[in-house]
Amino acid sequence: MTTSTTSPDRAVVPANAPRDYGIAPPGFRLPDATRLGAVRLEISDLARSLAYYEGVLGFRVVERRPGAATLGAHGDDTPLVELRERAGARPVPRRGRLGLYHYAILLPDRAALGRFLAHLAALGVPAGMSDHFVSEAIYLADPDGLGIEVYSDRPRSAWRHEDRQLAMTTIPLDAQDVVSAARGARWTGMPAGTTIGHVHLHVTDIDRAAAFYHEALGFDKMVWNYPGALFLAAGGYHHHLGTNTWAAQAPPVEEGDARLLEWEIVLPDARDLEGAARSLEGAGHAVHRDGGDAVVRDPWGTAVRLRAEAAPTH
Repeated sequence: MTTSTTSPDRAVVPANAPRDYGIAPPGFRLPDATRLGAVRLEISDLARSLAYYEGVLGFRVVERRPGAATLGAHGDDTPLVELRERAGARPVPRRGRLGLYHYAILLPDRAALGRFLAHLAALGVPAGMSDHFVSEAIYLADPDGLGIEVYSDRPRSAWRHEDRQLAMTTIPLDAQDVVSAARGARWTGMPAGTTIGHVHLHVTDIDRAAAFYHEALGFDKMVWNYPGALFLAAGGYHHHLGTNTWAAQAPPVEEGDARLLEWEIVLPDARDLEGAARSLEGAGHAVHRDGGDAVVRDPWGTAVRLRAEAAPTH
């Protein structure tokens, strides 16, 4: 992110109040209960990646099979990250690639973020850190250069908005204060309740990103005054998806690259899934049916899997 000119001293967003911020799409709208599911990554060396994802990030292996592993939090079998090995996959270059900027792991509370930050410091792992006003975040890259954010949210009652946009900033994180929230407790791995909070993508054109993710797929626009960036969400969240043109001249992802293979959007039931799929098809996008799921690619080739949480009720 870059610093927003939006003042944080504007209207407070009351918890559970009707939303008077964000811009709804013109047609189909993703339901409030929409959440993100797993992210699937292609990496070059599974053993090397597992050492990082377990030892540094604190995931545990939920399932292991030849050339692949599914990772989740401790005490929770929900799949969060799937690693698929492609030996010799090319790492992300310094200038990045179109596609994944980072995916973001949402911890259940600030104390967990404090434990994680102290853990990184003890390991001597370098990391970026930012306060985004709605959240506090730590930034890392895995052994293939794939971007990762680990963050915790501030309460929605503390979020503010102006002219229908949430106030989001990028200022230095008060790391010492975050660590103090842990009250000396040690990091013992990703705790139960950890989720994938959002995905952030490099694109070449914000208008095309809005046409696909807002108008066709049905996310609300949440923040649109960042230069070269657009943040979107369902249910009044600050963002389930970020898109930016900060690497617009970077090469597209190709076969043989370490990359994001797909990310999941989980809808409440099959009727919602069909509504989203029909909206995408109506906008001219090819939707592939895969069992009960629907898979579509955005204009830059990033695959999005739509999955239903449960069967519809009658």
